[in-house]
Amino acid sequence: MKMTATKENNRPTHIVWQVLGEGDKARWNRIGAGWPNRDGKGLSLKFDAFPLDGRVVVREHEQTEGGQK
Repeated sequence: MKMTATKENNRPTHIVWQVLGEGDKARWNRIGAGWPNRDGKGLSLKFDAFPLDGRVVVREHEQTEGGQK
């Protein structure tokens, strides 16, 4: 089974974040993006940076009517 991202939509469906801290004081830094695999069972991730601290969180990309959020 081939696990590649779909070519239908170049915009990512998910954003990859580095999160430093907890609660209201947490700092979120965007470090990459994700696209669903063709079989729908996973994501292909592209990292622009690799965090050494904190944790990595993958969230759905919220798009606004006028473009990206």
